[in-house]
Amino acid sequence: MEHKIDKIREQALKDLSSAQTMEALQDVRLKYLGKKGDLTRVLRGMGSLSPEERPRIGQLANEVRLLLEGELEQRLAVLARQEQQRQLATEAVDVTLPGRPATRGHQHPLTTVLLEIERIFTSMGFEVAEGPEVEWDYYNFEALNIPKEHPARDMQDTFYITGDLLLRTHTSPVQVRTMEKMAPRLPVRVIAPGKVYRRDDDATHSPMFHQVEGLLVDQRCTLGDLKGVLLSFARQMFGSDRQIRMRPSFFPFTEPSAEVDISCINCGGEGCRVCSGTGWLEILGSGMVHPRVLANAGYDPETAVGFAFGMGVERVAMLKYGINDLRLFFENDVRFLHQF
Repeated sequence: MEHKIDKIREQALKDLSSAQTMEALQDVRLKYLGKKGDLTRVLRGMGSLSPEERPRIGQLANEVRLLLEGELEQRLAVLARQEQQRQLATEAVDVTLPGRPATRGHQHPLTTVLLEIERIFTSMGFEVAEGPEVEWDYYNFEALNIPKEHPARDMQDTFYITGDLLLRTHTSPVQVRTMEKMAPRLPVRVIAPGKVYRRDDDATHSPMFHQVEGLLVDQRCTLGDLKGVLLSFARQMFGSDRQIRMRPSFFPFTEPSAEVDISCINCGGEGCRVCSGTGWLEILGSGMVHPRVLANAGYDPETAVGFAFGMGVERVAMLKYGINDLRLFFENDVRFLHQF
């Protein structure tokens, strides 16, 4: 056994000195000191020795193990220095050059547009309000004058969680929640930005998108006030030469209701491919708050009157930046995002 240990020591030292690469050095370590290595097998076979031989052979085997580990570490340091010198000789590096800075991210175009919308309306005295994205049927529909079986529910293909719980289809529920908290105080001036969810998915629709709802309730306000607010918004967002027009429409939570168009940002109203020759681009819906919505939220329709409007943030961004496919906002293609 003693002679066997000496042979292992001599051969291992030769192999260590002849190893010229890190990989070869690793092979030598495994050959002699690994779990199935030659020296390890000797230590595991000591159970067959007599009690008198075990201490002497065990001490000798441990001395050889420590010797080989020390030689292995020294040889590893030598090879590391050689590799460093080789790299310095073959790979020219100018250490005086400045480092390469990490690429910094920037705002998503939707975030940029959303913040701009908030800035415009807060400068007019509106406050930002928020509400839950998982909403009760009451706030999403019934409190907004859309009772069960109302045909307007078919206009919004809804994600239901349970019979009365759903993913909100618009940010209009924040209207009711805000008025409930403030009633009967006046005035109420809020915008409600946030995510909404509908079962649509194509070039102009997404299952998740962003809306901004606006609400003003006071003792006196008119369609003229609404038009003035929206005209100011359009000119700050799309340019000082923009004009708007209001077309009769229908929304269950406003009466009267109006679709709002802006003069085409491409042709200025003369008619082109972008506006389909009409000179106008649809941008949002609006109207005077329905008396039932005011009553549901705790206000007396005889003494309080208000207007509301709602717009899609993606729609505004597509018009502002000339984007033709809604899905580009959510595909995370850096070639698209870097343009903004």
